[in-house]
Amino acid sequence: MASPRKNFRRVEDILAEICQSSDEDVPLHQKSSESELISECLCFYLCQRGSISARGRGKGKAPARKATLKHTAIASGTEEDQWHDISVKDNNPPKFPFKPFRTPGPQLIPTCTYNPVELLQLFFTSTVLQTILANTNTFGAMNVPDGQKSWKDFTMEDLYGFLALVIYMGIVKVPKLSDYWSRSNIYSLPLPSRIMSRKKFQKLLRFLHLSDPKTDADNDKKKGTPAYDRLHKIKPLYGQMVESCKANFHPFQSISIDERMVKSKARSSLKQYMKDKPTKWGYKLFVLADSSCGYTWNFFIYEGKAVVEHGKGLSYESVMALLEHKVLGTGYKLFVDNFYTSPTLFQDLLLRKTVACGTIRPNRIGFPKTEVNSMPRKAARGTIRWMRVKSLLFVRWMDTREVIMCSTMHRAYEGGKVRRRVKDKSNRWTVVSVPVPAAVQEYNKSMGGVDTSDALINYYNVVHKTRKWYKTFFYHFLDIAVVNSYILHCEMAKSRQQKALPQKSFREALVLQLLDCGSPSPVASTSAAPPSAPTHKPEYIKGDSTIGRRNCRQCGRKTPIICTTCQVPLCFVAQRDCFNMWHNEDDREDEENPAADRALDKDVPDEVNSM
Repeated sequence: MASPRKNFRRVEDILAEICQSSDEDVPLHQKSSESELISECLCFYLCQRGSISARGRGKGKAPARKATLKHTAIASGTEEDQWHDISVKDNNPPKFPFKPFRTPGPQLIPTCTYNPVELLQLFFTSTVLQTILANTNTFGAMNVPDGQKSWKDFTMEDLYGFLALVIYMGIVKVPKLSDYWSRSNIYSLPLPSRIMSRKKFQKLLRFLHLSDPKTDADNDKKKGTPAYDRLHKIKPLYGQMVESCKANFHPFQSISIDERMVKSKARSSLKQYMKDKPTKWGYKLFVLADSSCGYTWNFFIYEGKAVVEHGKGLSYESVMALLEHKVLGTGYKLFVDNFYTSPTLFQDLLLRKTVACGTIRPNRIGFPKTEVNSMPRKAARGTIRWMRVKSLLFVRWMDTREVIMCSTMHRAYEGGKVRRRVKDKSNRWTVVSVPVPAAVQEYNKSMGGVDTSDALINYYNVVHKTRKWYKTFFYHFLDIAVVNSYILHCEMAKSRQQKALPQKSFREALVLQLLDCGSPSPVASTSAAPPSAPTHKPEYIKGDSTIGRRNCRQCGRKTPIICTTCQVPLCFVAQRDCFNMWHNEDDREDEENPAADRALDKDVPDEVNSM
């Protein structure tokens, strides 16, 4: 043991020499560097002492490690020695002037008036619709339904009518998709039949395709390799939606980031589970929204665990990906929940002149570990404890439970009060005013940007049950486009001091204006009318009363009438004019093929708004 003790004395000699030399007259910056060197040497000394004791006695290993960690925390100056109450004044946080790159609000011509369909076309542009239409027709031609000889292309008028129907179905709810075209007295909705037939709607819905089917095949060959794109089938609309959301609006100073769940029960590797969300199973999106109006400004779809760019975790990477400082500007106030909040993130945002506030988990790296003067175990409501570590403010506040915040934009306490129900000394409930940190007040006011957007979407969401994951995203992108269009309408009305339409009225006007974008297709008549063409003639089925009656193709009842051209049995009486209703509907080539009907019924579920 002589050799280790000799080494131990040498370390003490070195420390003595450094301490003696540090007392000489040297510049201040040199003193600070020497003090850091002393701290490092002292840490080394403690480590050596702990290792010698551990080897020599077989004891003392844990105390040596504890001493090293404690001294390192104090020497580095990363945290204070205790928590403070509101009697201790806090310093002012750093402030940055608000300098957005564009004027906050709608990026539209102020003197122009925009109707609902013109606002929607800012997101679903003519270029995007042409791409979707071309890809849908290509996909349909490659997969001609059984019993159909050739593919008949859909037109742009058909696509506008399809969008109108999907939005209409978000306003008017019925149990099944077929009920929109039902002629029963309970439903009898005239608009869907006036836009297009049920079979035509189902056919367009079945073959709806956002990407080029030819490139889909190339991408499928890459499955299992890093080059495989999991979102390839939605990329044409996905990319355009993100760019349109950022181009048509610039956020005000307060913004928030949160997750959004798109409901789905489909079997997909993209699907996630979040127990704390109202929608627990579905596709997860990370969304940046304006806190004042709920406008969805930027978002991306979570594809699963991947190698992050900076190696600082998903929460850090998500915020940095959504906060495009070169587009936004400086001086913004960001609000996030405890999934994102970390001292590392908030300090890096300060370097980009963006302040932040959010709830924080006490096990985060960088959170103060000291318990000196911390929150009492049975603290009264309104009790506040705070600590400032450089530019980071940590606040504990007791409400019904303890709330822990981190902020770079607030002081610990600025005199705020809230009213709470508490029990007095006689054990009776009474309402009192209790102190509340400014960070909690502004967080509650500004964190709900994404929640506001979600609420506007869920009022009249257009999501239908589907077996194709990319169609679920098509519905959600349409929801985002409609809600953002409505928010633009409200902001434009506010700037002109006018009253904005309610969202329901806005959607109703949007449906009717979408129908005017193209001429309506021939529709099925609900009243008796002469035959649609002279080539279709009714004729009695020859034979006696039993053999000469067949099941009507339209209603299923027995009828003695058959169409001489189509050879289809149809009722032709005043109460049931199935003959004319049958011949007036669109896409008769599908109607006349039972195999095509079965294929549509199989691929397009009859349930609506049910995931």
